[in-house]
Amino acid sequence: MAESLGVAVIGAGMAGKAHAAAYRTASALYSPVLPPVRLVSIGDVNAEFGSLAARRFGYERNDTSWQAIAEADDIDVVSVVIANSLHREVVEGLLAAGKHVLCEKPLSDSMEDARAMADAARNASSIARIGFTFRRTPGIAYIRDLIRTGVLGNVLHFSGRYWTDYGFSPSAPMSWRYKGGPGSGALADVGSHLAYVSEFLCGDIQSVSGGQLSTVINKRPLPLAAVMGHDHAAVSDTFEAVENDDYAAFNAEFATGAGSFEVSRVAAGHANSLQFEVFCEKGAAKFDQRRPAEIQLFLNEGSSNDNGYRQVILGPGHPYIAGGLAMDAPEVGFGQNDAFGYQARAFLEEVAGLSESESLPRCATFDEGVRNMELLGAVTESALNDGKKITL
Repeated sequence: MAESLGVAVIGAGMAGKAHAAAYRTASALYSPVLPPVRLVSIGDVNAEFGSLAARRFGYERNDTSWQAIAEADDIDVVSVVIANSLHREVVEGLLAAGKHVLCEKPLSDSMEDARAMADAARNASSIARIGFTFRRTPGIAYIRDLIRTGVLGNVLHFSGRYWTDYGFSPSAPMSWRYKGGPGSGALADVGSHLAYVSEFLCGDIQSVSGGQLSTVINKRPLPLAAVMGHDHAAVSDTFEAVENDDYAAFNAEFATGAGSFEVSRVAAGHANSLQFEVFCEKGAAKFDQRRPAEIQLFLNEGSSNDNGYRQVILGPGHPYIAGGLAMDAPEVGFGQNDAFGYQARAFLEEVAGLSESESLPRCATFDEGVRNMELLGAVTESALNDGKKITL
């Protein structure tokens, strides 16, 4: 085991910050412990963005070129979280420098570059991986287990959609996401997620049909300043043409079963809605990213009069959650564990003397604790007296 691991993230945008935060918490999620993780650098050509991210997530410095990170002796592991068209040069350079690389999906914006990157990875002395983040989602991994162990049986039909709305406004500023050839828009951005999720569950896609790509907003205004992620910043009166797809759909055939797919970046009201339903020989399962602490499960057991979907709350017995929760108790799940972090933050903000207007909502007072006990006492009294009305 290495004495320590020096980490860098190239890209200080929306997804880059998620990587930066993930490295910060990774060593605290499970036992046994990792080697000490040194948060070394955030790399971004925009020095302001890089500096802000480095300070926010506790990284030692920021760099404005990937070459500086490749040459740095104190960096071992690098996440590459930049425009797809830039992946190849940066990843190949990092691998040549002996860095371990985690690259965001999709691997590139062209098959030629993607294949070249795969060749470089096979020949590298270090490890190279792509970040298929939704494979780590406990609910999706659990559904995969249900299929593989035969609880649900062979897949018959997959139906999935990934709707987002970051581009539904015609005034959303032009960015690299709206540039590139056919299929490099919504299909590459969010359709890539939906595609690998379907194969994770159903096996390799054997064929596709019914493909559809649509650009419904044909031009976008140029921003007046640098834009991060999906931010809607001030824009100019100058417009550029949108080059790729706002909406995409297709059908697929797996070795067993078929599938239908729909993705969009102009689905108003759906900020981040990855949803799917997988139908199998013995039942079915549903997942909705907006409700990540649960799945819906249908097992064809017993009378049809009583059959139907039921809610399964994810907890310590499910993939990725097992052994990784501080409060490792049935149906506590993730989300409730996260609340403890917010609670600690709120308490520390009050202790530090921050005003209520600048802080998270305060933690409850002892008076509120007394009130709660009085309420529970009244419930008990009522129960002991045949449901008698108790006034508080």
